[in-house]
Amino acid sequence: MDPVPVILLSLLWALAAAGIAWNCASLASQITYITLADGRRQERRLPLLFRMLLPFAPNLFPVFRSRPFDLARANLKRRIVAAGFEGLLSPDEFLALRVLLPVGPGLLWMLLVAVLLRAPGVPHFLQRMIVPLCLLGPLWLYAFPGIWLRRALTTRHNSIRRSLPFLLDILTLSVEAGIDFMTALQRHVEHIKIDPLGEELIRVIREIQVGKTRREALRDLGQRVNLPDLRSVVNALVQADELGVSIGTILRIQSDQIRQRRFERAEKLANEAPVKMLFPLLLFIFPAVFLILLGPVLNQLFQAGF
Repeated sequence: MDPVPVILLSLLWALAAAGIAWNCASLASQITYITLADGRRQERRLPLLFRMLLPFAPNLFPVFRSRPFDLARANLKRRIVAAGFEGLLSPDEFLALRVLLPVGPGLLWMLLVAVLLRAPGVPHFLQRMIVPLCLLGPLWLYAFPGIWLRRALTTRHNSIRRSLPFLLDILTLSVEAGIDFMTALQRHVEHIKIDPLGEELIRVIREIQVGKTRREALRDLGQRVNLPDLRSVVNALVQADELGVSIGTILRIQSDQIRQRRFERAEKLANEAPVKMLFPLLLFIFPAVFLILLGPVLNQLFQAGF
């Protein structure tokens, strides 16, 4: 067999692999941002697989912009906005990724598993599991966008939940000292490190500056973030504004209630901890104790030729 075509083919494969590796490295080092309401930019990172496949997503937009996907796109838009990726990832791109991930990397996974499991020396029981192992990759890749979005949303909500009591305390002290609510809110935003709650407050301030009423901006905040604790505070502030009740009193009551709910959540997690520790305890600690106690006995039995 002429070695020249083999060498050329190997070189082409090497060049293709080098190009893919270079593209992956450049995408991994790329930093993406979202623009806040006041013009500042905050870093946001999408998973590497998302960034690799997003250029192919527009090919599927005509499918997902049809009427049957309207409800799914609306729900995804609310979740993406609440997770803090508005402007960086659209519902159409998200739906396209759920198709592209199993089709692209999923097929590569199936090919790799099939080649490795059919290699010489692979145990027979692994070769019989080739179909489940091949399907495992595409199924996980199909579920990965939903898992990632749920995790991002949970992380953002936890950050807002941690920052909310401190914000209410600062606003309570400022309002009771005679400072206007919006002035206190703006000063707080100017002097803190921007976190998820700060991003949302910046948007509220900017919306009020461009013409929205305070009630509308606060209602939009509660709907946009979709966090029960924050929605409770927003509803209380809106009702106080409508009824003319002192905002300082409302803020103090809401701060106490949020701290009480946080204490109840911590108590609930503490009560759940023994149940969650049971499986690791049985899986790792009990066998270790068993070996420590019976190890010398078993060693003597084996040495005696048992």
